[in-house]
Amino acid sequence: MLDQIPYLPYVLSAFIGIGLAAASGFRVFLPMFAVSLASYFHWIPMSESFEWISSLPALLTTGIAMIAEILAYYIPFVDHLLDTVSVPMATVAGSILFASQFADLGTFPQWALALIAGGGTAATISSGFAGIRAASTATTGGLGNSVVGTTETAGAGIMSVLAMAAPFIAAIFAVISLVLVIVFGRRAWRKLKNIKKLKSSNS
Repeated sequence: MLDQIPYLPYVLSAFIGIGLAAASGFRVFLPMFAVSLASYFHWIPMSESFEWISSLPALLTTGIAMIAEILAYYIPFVDHLLDTVSVPMATVAGSILFASQFADLGTFPQWALALIAGGGTAATISSGFAGIRAASTATTGGLGNSVVGTTETAGAGIMSVLAMAAPFIAAIFAVISLVLVIVFGRRAWRKLKNIKKLKSSNS
């Protein structure tokens, strides 16, 4: 019955891609490692043009990078340095993972869609959490940053698994995450600006 639904494969690919892109916004390398692991053990199919993701070198590289990234966000000051590069890195990772689900499209529509939907989703979530972390540092002296970091890691893990196991639910969670991050991210950036203004006026 599901086979009779028009463009169902593209819809499922879009759900998977959005879920993985959202996961990349939380953590850059965790979803890359999850996809590499799943494709390496043939739990999920991988198109010929993206077979490098399922290779052993890619699995080891993304695994080491994932561990380093997760641990680095618990180190004061280093977490803020990572935030300066997290948005462009998340954009690239989200675009790649999204594009991997549309390999049968032409090159231009594949990557145009990947940059807009995949990269845009990842960049929005990543920049939102960067603002939340900055506001946390300003208001809690960095004590709350570990909570933010743990939330990001958990979000990346949950979204990565859902994207591959339950794409429809992953897409819903991705939309909810986008809305929440935009709302709270904007509040965080505004709070940070107000704190900076207050400090400058006092000095």
